[in-house]
Amino acid sequence: MKKTIIASLLLGLLAGTTTAAQVIAAESNLDEAMTQTQVSATVMNVGQFSDWLPQVMQRFNSLPEVQAQAARRQQAQLSIEAADQAVYNPELGLGYQNASEDTYSLDISQTIDWGDKRGVATRIAQLESEILLSSIELERNQMLAERLQALINQSQARKALEFQQQQFKIAKAQLDIARQRTEVGDMSSVELQLMQLDVASNAADYALAEQASIVADGAVLVLFGEFDLPFEDFVNALTLQASHIQVSPQLPALKSAYQQVLMAKVATQQAKADSSADPSISLSAEREGEENKFGVGVSIPLQIRNNYSEAIAVANQGVVIAEQTYLAAERGLLQQQKQFSLSLPRLTQRYQDWSELVLSSGSKAASSLSQQWQAGDISTSDYLQSQRQMSGSYLAGLALESALYESWLSWMGASGQLEGYLNSQLSTQGGSAAGQIN
Repeated sequence: MKKTIIASLLLGLLAGTTTAAQVIAAESNLDEAMTQTQVSATVMNVGQFSDWLPQVMQRFNSLPEVQAQAARRQQAQLSIEAADQAVYNPELGLGYQNASEDTYSLDISQTIDWGDKRGVATRIAQLESEILLSSIELERNQMLAERLQALINQSQARKALEFQQQQFKIAKAQLDIARQRTEVGDMSSVELQLMQLDVASNAADYALAEQASIVADGAVLVLFGEFDLPFEDFVNALTLQASHIQVSPQLPALKSAYQQVLMAKVATQQAKADSSADPSISLSAEREGEENKFGVGVSIPLQIRNNYSEAIAVANQGVVIAEQTYLAAERGLLQQQKQFSLSLPRLTQRYQDWSELVLSSGSKAASSLSQQWQAGDISTSDYLQSQRQMSGSYLAGLALESALYESWLSWMGASGQLEGYLNSQLSTQGGSAAGQIN
């Protein structure tokens, strides 16, 4: 059974039915659900990701913005090929002089790339391509995290909606019992009014949950183009494993900034190459009357009025700027990692504490409260207060699940590790499933 602890609590709260036979049946189903929940809490379901993630990724990869990223990759590759071409083409000159003896001339000249402008341009194009690919990788992880968060919010909103719907149904059923008890004199009119107010409060909560679910569906629709996508909870897969990696330039979140430093250093080489005095060699042939002439020429630019030292100094300053920008990005990522490493264990511990209390006492209390109230062992006000406490417990667990997902996805998306982690999970689970089949 693919039920979480949240689902078990919902079953427990639904045990507050109107007849003793229904209560007994609900308790039996609840015990079975709890047993399987305890198993699933310690052993991760093999199909946790493989059952739904491939379909979500297929839809994600078909999005126009993701397709545009593929086109940008191809454009970057073409830029490298364009940069790896000769800088100077040969020049052909033709001449004619009309004189007593007509003169015809033909000359060919070629400027030599003495400063290796071609090599520098190719290296810059390669770095620009790597920067673009790194940016796309990080952007893709952030987009994926945003869309998974939308699916999680949709799932959590549907849980809350289902819970509030069932609470509303239970409250109406208990109101009918309260009316019957009032008619026979077993309950006062004041207590009946309390039950009516409780039904009205549940109706309002139900309406708000419906509105929140509509908003969550709309968010998924905007991000995916459709709102009915497969999804299963994977709260048990949220671990600190990804936070223990070393924050290095190879991390997608820092790779682009580090390559900007390399780019700035190459820009210094480019400034030197652009300011280099590239010589030109020319060959000429001339015919004057009956006389043929041949010549060789060499021209070298003289850097007298401008030696381009200021342009080189500007490029050197760009290296300092790029290095400081990288260090700032690294510091920001380290702070995010520390925040994630501090928050996730605390949220996980609170979630475990909550789940243990729910499994041990929450469901039994939910099934016995209704019996005690119907038998008159507890007052209506105490019964309603207990119901509100259990409802608050369920919603608190739902909020803890949401906080766990948000903390984990925020770090994995910001650091650029999300897609790689999900692919590794799919690969591991695929291998496990194959092993079980064999």
